[in-house]
Amino acid sequence: MARTTSRDAQALFQSLRSAYTATPTSLKIIDLYVVFAVFTAIIQVVYMAIVGSFPFNSFLSGVLSCVGTAVLAVCLRIQVNKENKEFKDLAPERAFADFVLCNLVLHLVIMNFLG
Repeated sequence: MARTTSRDAQALFQSLRSAYTATPTSLKIIDLYVVFAVFTAIIQVVYMAIVGSFPFNSFLSGVLSCVGTAVLAVCLRIQVNKENKEFKDLAPERAFADFVLCNLVLHLVIMNFLG
């Protein structure tokens, strides 16, 4: 039982790796940005757990900024992906402009929350 599960897991990872190899470079860059944003949020949560959350507004603003940016980047990835038929009429430049505008609004709200 454990042997077949291990073999199935290896086959799954192999198929995911081969499918991700065919992913365009622009989508891989967006994926890297999402991973960076989530990793930064995790670092902030770990730091808060170790040191404390004295200025709680700052901690909350930092984590929400990272998570919000990651969500907006995932939305950008969905819109830029050529295989997604739902956004086929949307130009990549327009999707990027939406991403930048939404990030600007997000960070203005975050700065307002800081006080």
